[in-house]
Amino acid sequence: MSPTDAPVPPTGGDPLAPREAGASDAAVLLSARGLRKSFGANEVLRGIDFSVRRGEVVTLIGPSGSGKTTVLRSLNGLETPDAGTLEFDGGPAIDFARPASKGDRLAMRDRSAMVFQHHNLFPHMTVLENVVEGPIRVQRVPRAQALAEASALLERVGLAEKHDQYPHQLSGGQQQRVGIVRALALKPDLLLFDEPTSALDPELVGEVLKVITELADEGWTMVVVTHELQFAKQAADEVLFMDGGVIVERGAPEDIFTKPREERTRRFLDRILRPLD
Repeated sequence: MSPTDAPVPPTGGDPLAPREAGASDAAVLLSARGLRKSFGANEVLRGIDFSVRRGEVVTLIGPSGSGKTTVLRSLNGLETPDAGTLEFDGGPAIDFARPASKGDRLAMRDRSAMVFQHHNLFPHMTVLENVVEGPIRVQRVPRAQALAEASALLERVGLAEKHDQYPHQLSGGQQQRVGIVRALALKPDLLLFDEPTSALDPELVGEVLKVITELADEGWTMVVVTHELQFAKQAADEVLFMDGGVIVERGAPEDIFTKPREERTRRFLDRILRPLD
């Protein structure tokens, strides 16, 4: 083992701790105003406004095609809105009325990390290599530090013994947990989850939701697109119900799930929550 590969203790404290832990929960981390996005003649987002405070979990629910994933991809710079603004931590707003610069997109990606439906792991890399790829190549973290922090993260989610295995050797739930660790390794301000359990067999859903719930309890700031309504009810600070490219209703989970104000929300919840005959 070369000196640069020698393990060293993780720096900066607990690698699973949220960046800038201890900041005021009242501080607005992200503010989105008037986001619009069209794909050809299909207007997917029609004026999206919401804010996320530090340490807050915001869940997006709604029918397929309502624009939820496009919202997430817009926050991470994977999609560029046609109009509207994004503001991180009270800094300069990114105004999409003008073409977003490369610097704007990089700034968005530096502040957030996304966990995808299908984990998107590199099949030719081991679990450990998948986790350290971003910190080493993108953030220029010293290799020894990245390896030590990745090992600690994998241990925290119960995957320490899997570090030298390849994605195809893991279960779907294990692969998704690696995807979560890969996002955490970037130490983002904001974690974005796009239907993180939708591609899993039912018996594997619980192990992934357990990790996400623990992250919420530890104070990570998250925006989660999910169809797991029980998770949204238990873990979210605010629920946004989307339909037709707009936020139809927003509120605390107990309000959205027990006394929704809007008829569209009630119809959606009745359809999803109605007991099977």
